[in-house]
Amino acid sequence: MEATEIPLVGGAADGGTVVVDLDVHGRPPLTHHHLVDGGLAGAEIYELESVLGDGPPWLYRWRGPAS
Repeated sequence: MEATEIPLVGGAADGGTVVVDLDVHGRPPLTHHHLVDGGLAGAEIYELESVLGDGPPWLYRWRGPAS
């Protein structure tokens, strides 16, 4: 399975990256749950966005807390 590194924008993980596996069509998961203090209940949700131009083709943008 192929993987890629995707930047995180906004929230507690702003400026960080996450490595995710690509599906059979070469796309990453539509969401990423970034764990912070408190485990999954306190996770922050990031949604996948396509990016035009130079650089990575995707980023995960912060949408809010999971709870």
